[in-house]
Amino acid sequence: MRLKTLASALAFSGLLVPGLALATNGMNMEGYGPVSTGMGGASYAYDNGTAGLINNPATLGLMRSGSSRLDVAVGGLHPDVTTKMAGMPNAHSGGDAYYMPAVGYVRKDGRLTWGGGMMAQGGMGTEYGRNSLLSGYQSAAFMLSNGMMGTQGMSGVANRSELGIGRVMIPLAFDVSDTFRVGGTLDYLWGGLDLQMMMSGAMFASFTGFGGAAPSPLGFANGSLVTAMGGFGLADLQWAQFDFSQGKNGMKQKLKTNGWAGNIGFVWQATPSLSIGGVYHGKTSLADMKGNGRMNMSADLGGGPMPLSVSGKLKVVDFQWPETYGLGLSYKVNDRFMLAADYKRIGWSGVMNKFRMVFTAEGNGGMLAGLNGTVMDATLWQKWKNQNVFMIGGAYKVNDAFTLRAGLNLASNPIPNKYMNPLFPATIKNHVTFGAGYAFNPVSSIDFSLSHAPQVSATNANMGGVKTTHSQTNWQLMYSHRF
Repeated sequence: MRLKTLASALAFSGLLVPGLALATNGMNMEGYGPVSTGMGGASYAYDNGTAGLINNPATLGLMRSGSSRLDVAVGGLHPDVTTKMAGMPNAHSGGDAYYMPAVGYVRKDGRLTWGGGMMAQGGMGTEYGRNSLLSGYQSAAFMLSNGMMGTQGMSGVANRSELGIGRVMIPLAFDVSDTFRVGGTLDYLWGGLDLQMMMSGAMFASFTGFGGAAPSPLGFANGSLVTAMGGFGLADLQWAQFDFSQGKNGMKQKLKTNGWAGNIGFVWQATPSLSIGGVYHGKTSLADMKGNGRMNMSADLGGGPMPLSVSGKLKVVDFQWPETYGLGLSYKVNDRFMLAADYKRIGWSGVMNKFRMVFTAEGNGGMLAGLNGTVMDATLWQKWKNQNVFMIGGAYKVNDAFTLRAGLNLASNPIPNKYMNPLFPATIKNHVTFGAGYAFNPVSSIDFSLSHAPQVSATNANMGGVKTTHSQTNWQLMYSHRF
């Protein structure tokens, strides 16, 4: 039984990864491209530049035949995340600045529009460091003998997460008529995940049911690694850390994946003033995330607590981006003023019901050599809900050069409180957005957007009443060249 606790502890340290992104519409951004984002993310029924590659590729066909456009952009994501627990100092995440580049080129020849582009779909995380409340521990033995009410200590190990997902998109759009256009893209995706997560021995014991504890509502673990640890004579476990990390805020992550996706859309100019657009984004087909790393722990094998580190390979099984569909409209009130409104449905429940991780021990020597080749298979329940997002905005052309934009992005929180994890609190609901554009001449222009998501909070009773608050401010800047 004590042995099973240790092996499952290793599993559990890698399990609590509910979302693999810290964004603002669940794992999605509230908008792509500063023109769209400045208007609350609405983008389905008007020309918003090469951001249409990811928004609605049919809108690329709204450009003038015989013309080309190049957009180069960068975005900044600035979350403010704090985790709290009764009787402990607050833990504030130091991960407060993440940057996402984008570039796109499109050309229209006759009825056909073609091109290509690259965009960062999402990329963010949390940085709690080595001495926050998330680095505290209760040992399994102390929990069992004291009714799970032991004192806290500090493990001194890091707690952080960082995800990056990017897309290369190849579009084609076609003018079926002067008023109706269709378009689609073939997308190549790549991405990576860094994770350093410590969990207490008490939580591990609760997770595995060790010592008669009730089964955890969070998940379960099994496999040959659980039974292979039998000769270690475990007396107690203080903590275990899952350590798969390339480095703080690096451009690379330890666990890597790649794959394919696509989308298709339409835009119809129903009247000279009113346009209607719709889009369907298919579920991705990503390979399992894989990488090398370690599982670290503090365990008592009979002579007092000692550090142990098991090396191996991790596989995150079937992590995917969900299917999304949406419908929107734009209305030109007059030559200077345009309104836009979109609705989209993000199918999180189809890809975020559970998180599954497989760890295979490899490359260990000495007393740990007997673990090589053993496998631990662990599952964490997530049970995300589908998300409804409403995007409303307007653009006012002050003069031929200067345009002002504003909007609202209103969404539900897809993560149930009892499955929220402080390393991935993707719980933001609503945004207020602003934007502006300036045309230097008919060829060159810049656009900027700023969005703010007010603070929300979630308390996870399954993790001892941990409460996490999250607010966020994002910006995007784009230079456009037409020729």
